[in-house]
Amino acid sequence: MNFLASLLSAAQSADKALEIDFQPARFLDMLQYMGKGMLVIFVIIGVIILATLLINKLFSKK
Repeated sequence: MNFLASLLSAAQSADKALEIDFQPARFLDMLQYMGKGMLVIFVIIGVIILATLLINKLFSKK
């Protein structure tokens, strides 16, 4: 019986953890962080592209 009670308690706490609190203003606050993250991703992709081009120029046999 104790196991069943703990299982029920865990299920109820899981339901509380899955509650979604929708706050549109928080989304607008997070846009700056998402923008910075996207900028970092594009910079890293650019560095990878430049490194690939440089390696191709240095080690290509013509």
